[in-house]
Amino acid sequence: MINLTIDGKPVSVPEGTTIMSAAEKIGVKVPRLCYHPRLSVEGACRVCIVEVEGMRSLPASCAYPVEEGMVVRTITPEIREIRRDIVELLLDNHPTDCQTCERDGNCELQDLAYSTGVRERFFEGERKHYENDYSSPGVIRVPDKCVMCHRCVRICGEVQGIHCLGYHSRGFKTVVMPAYNLPFNDSVCSTCGQCINACPTAAFLEKDAVHNVMRALADPNKHVVVQFAPSVRAAIGEGFGIKPGVPLQKKIVSALRLIGFDAVFDTEVGADVNIMEEGMEFIERVKAGGPFPLITSCSSAWIKFAENFYHDMLPNLSSTKSPMSILGSLAKTYYAEKAGIPKENIYSVGAMCCTAKKFEAARHQCWLDENTPAVDAVMTTRELIWLIKSNGIDFMNLPDEEFDDPLGDSTGGGSIFGWTGGLAESVLRSVYYFITGETLVDIEFDGLRSMEWVKRQTINIGGTDYKFAVAHGLQNAHTLLRSIRDGKEEAHFVEIMGCPGGCIGGGGQPYARTTGSIPLDEKLLKKRADALRSEDRSKTIRRSYENPWVQRLYREYLGAPLSEKSHKLLHTKLVSRLPVGISRRENKP
Repeated sequence: MINLTIDGKPVSVPEGTTIMSAAEKIGVKVPRLCYHPRLSVEGACRVCIVEVEGMRSLPASCAYPVEEGMVVRTITPEIREIRRDIVELLLDNHPTDCQTCERDGNCELQDLAYSTGVRERFFEGERKHYENDYSSPGVIRVPDKCVMCHRCVRICGEVQGIHCLGYHSRGFKTVVMPAYNLPFNDSVCSTCGQCINACPTAAFLEKDAVHNVMRALADPNKHVVVQFAPSVRAAIGEGFGIKPGVPLQKKIVSALRLIGFDAVFDTEVGADVNIMEEGMEFIERVKAGGPFPLITSCSSAWIKFAENFYHDMLPNLSSTKSPMSILGSLAKTYYAEKAGIPKENIYSVGAMCCTAKKFEAARHQCWLDENTPAVDAVMTTRELIWLIKSNGIDFMNLPDEEFDDPLGDSTGGGSIFGWTGGLAESVLRSVYYFITGETLVDIEFDGLRSMEWVKRQTINIGGTDYKFAVAHGLQNAHTLLRSIRDGKEEAHFVEIMGCPGGCIGGGGQPYARTTGSIPLDEKLLKKRADALRSEDRSKTIRRSYENPWVQRLYREYLGAPLSEKSHKLLHTKLVSRLPVGISRRENKP
């Protein structure tokens, strides 16, 4: 233990602790901008400088380790003035559109300007200017609002293992961009949106879908249906000042009806159908002796990642569409036929945790035909929160309402898709029955429920051991898949979720700062997961194959899992993608 004094108070902390962390032990939060507790230390912004007795320079407290007997002052007149000057310089190279900015009221640069006492601009002059990048279907890059904290570069490389973003040029002209200044859509970006969650300003944003949705709602010729994912109900309350971990699906249904949607469906139904298809894919591979592992295909960011980096393993991926695309397909076919509505008149909306779902909706491989997308528009959880607020709805005082039939009756197996390991657990609940003909009694698997980056559990089904592996965060997908590809480990079933924690940590979830937390915070992710676990446990039916509506769907419409009709409506194809400059491949149906 190292003993030191901070602002006149003695403190004892383990060797290697930074001054910033030590200060937090006594309730002092040193201002910071580039620092993120789950990323490597950058020390770029210098906002967190402190004074150390005996040192000529002012060290960055996020990077400087404590020393025995050190005397630290976190605030003095000189430090206050220097911090204010740093923030003033950042602001004077920053756009002046705070009132119309997406992050207005939820911006760390705004908070710093307030807390450091910046009240006017002193350094008017040349500002950097770069064109915005709108090429991606999911993520917008706004370089003029970048404050060079490099969080996006670190999260893209260290957590997601993609290394799409890097620094270009030097000094005043430095800018963060993909390699060779490629548009996002031509780069290896997975559209996961973690750069949005990590950014302290609005240098990264999701591409807006709300205004297209509002135009559809105003069109009397459109029958507008909407679905929302499990992870949305687990996090939406944070946008209305509610503590994390409260499932609010019934209030979301009520709000969407009030806004004017003609039908409100549950993406968890799509998850139940996904389990039927993916589970039977697994059974077919068991009978054929492979190829193993069968790898899940529900995470849109993971799919683009696999198409970019793991061309040789694409045959291992399930061909089943994600729950969103499954429900979108059924809404424009099964539901349209039952309701007597031409599919051309149905406008299908998804409310998702994920910016990559916007990419998925634009994939022609997920469309019903070359002219009919399964899902016309995808809103993130953040966009849904704004839509509700912009309609003047008092969300928390709404009555509870139920989903619409026939796409609103789901099981607990659909609820648990939203956290890492949940999909694998849901598959196990059904596959056990498919193989043995017996009902699995103990349906919660502790080995798949932790927040470890890579999880493994061996399950005996019908006398045979099957190895299940789970990874979340794409850097950990690298770790797991390379181990399997190199023959260092064996797996029969692999679940990969693109974002930390799974869908609950998606790039479209509420900015974590609204809850006083931070992106990737494990406690926050666990609370969101608890909301879905409570929903699962509250349901009478918790195994997807027992869902009466799903049974009826196959009996009346699809025939059977993996039938010709289910393949046409519920399955997709994967393509190899290489960055522009290496190869150009058409992304056609």
